[in-house]
Amino acid sequence: MKTSTDKLANAGAKQDRAKYILRLYVTGMTPKSTLAIDNVQRICEKYLEGFYELKIIDIYQQPKLAKEEQIIATPTLIKQLPLPIRRLIGDMSDTERCLVGIDLKTRNS
Repeated sequence: MKTSTDKLANAGAKQDRAKYILRLYVTGMTPKSTLAIDNVQRICEKYLEGFYELKIIDIYQQPKLAKEEQIIATPTLIKQLPLPIRRLIGDMSDTERCLVGIDLKTRNS
C-alpha cells in the first residue's frame, strides 16, 4: 500500500519529466501515411506513455498549417517540445532513428 509520501514523490517525478509535443503531417490516408501514424503512435505509447501530445495533421484538410510549418515532404514528424525543435521525414518505421531524432536516445546508446 502506498503512503501519501510515496504518492507525492511519484507525482513529483512525473512532473520532472518533460512532456513531448509532437505534430505528424500526412497526406490523406495513403498507405505511407497510415504506416507513419501507426509507427508514431506505437513509439509514443512505448517510450512516452503519459508524457506526450500527438496531433496528426492532414495537409489536404489543413494546408495553411502545412504552409506555416514549411512542410515540403510527408510524412513529417515535428517535435516542438521539449526544445530543440526536430523534424523527421519518412514512415517512421526505423524506431532507433525516430528515438534519436526526437532526442529520446543518443546515437551511441
